[in-house]
Amino acid sequence: MDLPHQFPYPLTFVDQSFQTISYDKTGQFLVVGHDTDGDENTQLYAIQSQGGELKPLRVTDGEKHFFTSLSKDGERLYYSSSKGNETFLNSYCYNIDSDQEDLIIEGSEAGTFLFEVSPEEKSYLYVKHFANTRVLAYISNNGRDLLLNPEGHTVTGGLFASEDEVYFSTDEGDDSFLFRYNLNNREKTEILSFHKESINTIKIDKDRNLLYFVASKGVEDVLYEYDVAARTVTTLDLPVSVVEKLVVSEKGSIYVLGKSAIRPHNIYEKKVGGDWSELTKLRVPSVSEDDLVEPEVLKYPSFDNLEIEALFFKAKEEVSNGHVILWPHGGPQASERKSFRALFQFLVNRGYSIFAPNFRGSTGYGLNFMKMVEGDWGHGPRLDNIEGLEWLIKNGYADRNKILLMGGSYGGYMALLLHGRHANYFKAVVDIFGPCNLFSFIDSVPEHWKPVMKQWVGDPVEDKERLTEDSPITHLDGMAKSMLVIQGANDPRVVKDESDQIVKALQDKGVDVEYLVLEDEGHGFSKKENEMKVYRTVLEFFDRFI
Repeated sequence: MDLPHQFPYPLTFVDQSFQTISYDKTGQFLVVGHDTDGDENTQLYAIQSQGGELKPLRVTDGEKHFFTSLSKDGERLYYSSSKGNETFLNSYCYNIDSDQEDLIIEGSEAGTFLFEVSPEEKSYLYVKHFANTRVLAYISNNGRDLLLNPEGHTVTGGLFASEDEVYFSTDEGDDSFLFRYNLNNREKTEILSFHKESINTIKIDKDRNLLYFVASKGVEDVLYEYDVAARTVTTLDLPVSVVEKLVVSEKGSIYVLGKSAIRPHNIYEKKVGGDWSELTKLRVPSVSEDDLVEPEVLKYPSFDNLEIEALFFKAKEEVSNGHVILWPHGGPQASERKSFRALFQFLVNRGYSIFAPNFRGSTGYGLNFMKMVEGDWGHGPRLDNIEGLEWLIKNGYADRNKILLMGGSYGGYMALLLHGRHANYFKAVVDIFGPCNLFSFIDSVPEHWKPVMKQWVGDPVEDKERLTEDSPITHLDGMAKSMLVIQGANDPRVVKDESDQIVKALQDKGVDVEYLVLEDEGHGFSKKENEMKVYRTVLEFFDRFI
C-alpha cells in the first residue's frame, strides 16, 4: 500500500505464512521469510519492492532463521539461525553482494537471539532465553559481552538510541522498568517504572527526542510517550485494544498494527500533532460490527483467594442456546485479551457464550504472577479454571448442566486434564493440538526450547511424580465425555504423536472420539480454508450436545 493511496496490492502469491517482512531503506528490495505448511523452519528471501519472484537469501532445509535487521545501505543481513547450533542458535552477518557470511555471536547456555544492531554496526544487542521469565540481555562491543539486566530482572525489549546509548525494559516482581545504559561509562539509569504492567515494545523519535513504548496491562495494551529532555511520560489514546506492532517513522508519524475484540487487524497512523487515522479497513465480510460481541471483564477469587481476571463473551439473547464454552488459553505464559478471535465471534454468533480466564501464569499481571505456572502446569491453573466455572454458576452467568470445554496448545493440554479430572462439569470437549503426556512433550519440543523445559515444565527424573500426576494421559479413566481432537501434522511444538497417543488410548477404552488431522498445518492454521474447516467442525461437534 503506497501512501497516501490506500489501495493494497499483492507482492507475492505464495500460499504460506510469512513471519518476516522488512524494507531495504534504499527502496530496492524487501527481505521476507516464510516456513512451509507450519513447520516453523523459516527461510529468508529477497523480493523486489514492487513484488514478484522470491530470490533465496538464507535458505537451509530443516533449519530455522530469525531475521534481525538490514544495514542502512541494504548490503548486510543480520539474523540468528539454528544451523550449526540447533540448541543454542548462532547469529550471523551475511554480505548480500559478496555472498560472504561471518559468525558474530555463538550461542551458549540458552537459546541466543540477536535483538538489534547499533547504528554504525559496531555493537550488538542480544538475549539469552533461559525461560520466559528469565531473559538476559547483553551488549557485544569490541569483543566484550556486557550484561544489562539488574539481578532478578528479565528483559522484555530494547533498542539502540545511538551508538553509545541503549534503552531496555525489564520485569521484576510486580513491576516493569525502563532503563538507559551508557556504553562509554557503563552507567545504568532507571528511567521509570510501572506496577503490574509489562513493557514489550520500545521505539524512538530521534529528532524530537521522544520514546514510545507499549505496555501490556491485563486484557489491554497501553501506549506511552516519554519526553527524554523533560523526563515526563504521557499516556496516548489508542485506536485498538491490543497492539501487534509499533513503528515510528523518520518524520515522527506513529503507525500501529492492532486489533480489538470486534475488529480484526488494521493499520493506523498518527501524524505529529494529529489524531489517529485508519489506513486499512479490514472488517468481517457481510457482518456488521453491531452483530459482534464485546467481552465483559470479570474478576473472581480463586481457591487461594488469588484474583483472576477473565473475559466473558455473552451470546445475544435472540440467538443464545444457553451454553457456555470454557476456553483456557494457550501459552501458558500468554493471556486472553480484547483482541479479535474469529472462532469466538463465530461461536458467539451461533449462540454459545465463551468464558476465557487469565489463570495464574498469564502475562500482563506482573512477573510474579507469570512465574506461578512454572513447575505447576496441572494444579494451580487447573483449579483457577474450576473456580471460575463455580463463580459463573453462582453469579448466574452459566448453567451447571450446560458447559462445554475447548482449548488449544497449553489450552488443549488443560482441556484434556480438566476432562480427566473434572469431567462432571462438561458435556463435551475439544482439544486442539494439546500435549497429553508431559514426559513425551518435554522430549519432543524443538531443540532450542529444551534449555527452558526444566524451569518451565519440570525435570523428568527429579519431578517424575508431579509430571505423572499432571499428565492428562494419567487420568484416562476420568475421560468419559465425547471428544473432538484437532492436530496439525507438521506441528513442531506439540508433535502429532501427542494427539495420536490420547486418541488411541480413548478409542481403546470405547470413548467417542473424532480426530481431525490437517496434513498441511503446524501449530495453528496458516491457511484460511483450513481455519474455516476447523471452525465448522467445532460448531458441528458442539451442536450435537445442545
